[in-house]
Amino acid sequence: MSELTELTPQNPVEQFLRMDRIPHIWCPGCGIGTSVNSFAHALIDAKIDTRNVAIVSGIGCTGRVAGYVKQDSFHTTHGRAIPFATGLKLANPKLNVVVYSGDGDLFAIGGNHLIHAARRNVDIKVICINNLIYAMTGGQTAPTTPNDVITSTNPYGTFDAAFNLPYLVEAAGAVYVARWTAFHVRQLARAMQEMFAKKGFSFIEVLSPCPTLYQRRNKMGDGLDTMKFYKEVSKVRNGASTKDVALTKSGEITVGKFVDRERSDYRELMHDRLLDSLGDDYVETEACSCQ
Repeated sequence: MSELTELTPQNPVEQFLRMDRIPHIWCPGCGIGTSVNSFAHALIDAKIDTRNVAIVSGIGCTGRVAGYVKQDSFHTTHGRAIPFATGLKLANPKLNVVVYSGDGDLFAIGGNHLIHAARRNVDIKVICINNLIYAMTGGQTAPTTPNDVITSTNPYGTFDAAFNLPYLVEAAGAVYVARWTAFHVRQLARAMQEMFAKKGFSFIEVLSPCPTLYQRRNKMGDGLDTMKFYKEVSKVRNGASTKDVALTKSGEITVGKFVDRERSDYRELMHDRLLDSLGDDYVETEACSCQ
């Protein structure tokens, strides 16, 4: 038996998961688990000290990530993941603080927090799983739902304009903006690795299937059909203007790294202002350690 154990290959991702909570609750064909796999590989490739990584999630299907990833985790109230993350980062600047949540949580009830964190350039990493719908609560129209999509609250099709997430966060001030799909696992892992190396508000949009509500209600097939769709219609355009990457129901999906720029982050600006205001009376102290 011991020989068999030694010969059995170890999945490198398992060290980052709370295996006692597996199997997960996500639907067959959902892309959230796929994104977590890419995240685990990014942690490996980035070679960062995982003792200094904290995961913050809000409410929704993606909010369960905080419960499955074996890091210091915070499953917060609806729409409040970014304020929690901001507090963590300011209290302990050594932490790599990752907000891992869905499009509804981040851009609906949490939208105000997101745009101001980007404006301030708070040094947090935001991974947004965008399944284009409110998935956990019954398939309602979300701020990201494209036109002509059938939802539980728009049974004859949506008509209001959807947010273009990369354009919104770039305009608000994000220093790193990228979009990939659940099909692009290697590119997504690489983008997450780049995000860890970036100082400032970083944002990755991950398009993910919701076969139970979005795909089924719109007769778009199952999770595998959606992966084939992502493969066929996605076009890699690194450096594309975020104005031009809005999503439609069945049109081309522009993916890639759109924004990579430098700005002073919130803590640097606050530190500089304190130095200017207090001058010689200012004494810097060590930030508290929240291990």
